[in-house]
Amino acid sequence: MGEPEQKRDYRGYAIGILVTFVFAVIAGQIAALPFFSIMGIMILSILLGALWGNIVALPKSLNIGLGTNFSSKFLLRAGIILLGFRLNFADISSAGPSILIIDALVISFTMIFILSLGKAFQIDRNLAMLLAAGTAICGAAAIVAIAPIIQNKKEQTAIAVSCIAVLGTIGAVLFIFLFPYLPLNESEFGMLVGATLHELAHVVAASVPGGDAGSETAILVKLGRVILLIPVALIISFFMNRKERAHQETDRKLPIPWFIFGFLFVSLINTFQLVPEKITEVLLLLSTYLLAMGMVGLGINIKYADFVKVGIKPIGVAVIGFLGLLAITPVLLWIFRFFS
Repeated sequence: MGEPEQKRDYRGYAIGILVTFVFAVIAGQIAALPFFSIMGIMILSILLGALWGNIVALPKSLNIGLGTNFSSKFLLRAGIILLGFRLNFADISSAGPSILIIDALVISFTMIFILSLGKAFQIDRNLAMLLAAGTAICGAAAIVAIAPIIQNKKEQTAIAVSCIAVLGTIGAVLFIFLFPYLPLNESEFGMLVGATLHELAHVVAASVPGGDAGSETAILVKLGRVILLIPVALIISFFMNRKERAHQETDRKLPIPWFIFGFLFVSLINTFQLVPEKITEVLLLLSTYLLAMGMVGLGINIKYADFVKVGIKPIGVAVIGFLGLLAITPVLLWIFRFFS
């Protein structure tokens, strides 16, 4: 009796992982189309997963949740580690202190502001933490990096990713539309885009009107925020562990975000150019699809009932948090101009 059960488990893993892979590939094809490129493969992946999860009801005997959960947990983390090949500390260092100062201010302000909003709106603190990390740092990648540290429910992680994905897409479209009317040069526009939008895909798409100068500045500023994911995750882990020791008499340990160290290690490898460029390109493509498969897995866990349960408040917190970040852009512009 035990052997058939084991086989069924393997089948569940295989089918679930295959489902996430197929939808990730479909999302990649859709993302290559006009307009949908603004949304990017990550957002499209989670949307496709959410549609599948709410419309299609597969027999429970298939147990595909084993595979989709594997994608949303392990493959997603593997994708984050390989994402380190996008980072080159030398490029960010050569850009001067303004980028890291701006990024540090953006992350500090946004985290504190959204966590305060979460408290004022009386939403779950973990959900507020995820919304803050997604807005402040790097969208879905930050959310899924922080979620295991705070032992968050998968439903809340999926809801946070969805909120940030939609907001970032709207923000990207608005920036593209507003570029001709903003009193900014191309580099300043790029800084504004890189400092405020959620996903790297949003930043890449929205910075196009700024030309090469705008795009390069936007990506550098955004990657600076990605770098700061490492200390932010470690700080959150430290405080959560301290709270655990202070308030609970238990031997249970909070998870240490080892994959963040993997991300840092890979970034250092890329900075010293220890891997040939062609191999790096392949690994970045692999990272994209691993992340997309993870997003599909998260999307499948999004249920309409979960949104009804949490209500409008988390969406309100995410929107107001993004507007608050936009409100400090005059300060960010002053810092950028001062060091330029």
